[in-house]
Amino acid sequence: MSTLKLNLPTVLTLSRIVLIPVFVFTVYHHPVFGAFVFSLASLTDFLDGYLARRSGEITKFGIILDPIADKFLVISALVVLVDMERLPAWIAIVIIAREFLVTGLRAVAFSKDIIIPAEIGGKIKTTAQFAAILCLILGSIFTIDLYGVGFALILIALVLSIISGIQYTVSFWRKI
Repeated sequence: MSTLKLNLPTVLTLSRIVLIPVFVFTVYHHPVFGAFVFSLASLTDFLDGYLARRSGEITKFGIILDPIADKFLVISALVVLVDMERLPAWIAIVIIAREFLVTGLRAVAFSKDIIIPAEIGGKIKTTAQFAAILCLILGSIFTIDLYGVGFALILIALVLSIISGIQYTVSFWRKI
């Protein structure tokens, strides 16, 4: 496993970070385009890991950068949704606090050359967050009201965030 190698999975991860300001600056005036940009960024999350594993191009840089890029994207979207008054601040705060906790634990583990892989609960949580955020951004489109679906999904994502955060913390303490 190399440390720093600019390969397709790494470029996809970096593109997710580059797309965040595009998302933030467009979603207020063009929610459909903002949702498209968010969807594109979310898609890179699924593609980068798959391609890295498939091609054997997993790097330490990618292992560190991928979850950070995910957290930047989710946190940016949650802040935007709170600002747009489509999400209560307390929900965003709980999810963001979990993200910081897991990132801190991951950094400590990595400093001791311990890699704690993402568990299925974290992956389901991320998928629920992405789907919820898209529905909350769109609110209603054409004659379809997505806000209720988005709010239900964000509540599911909130519960999954808490559960996966606990799982990650337990896994961290067992490995440290």
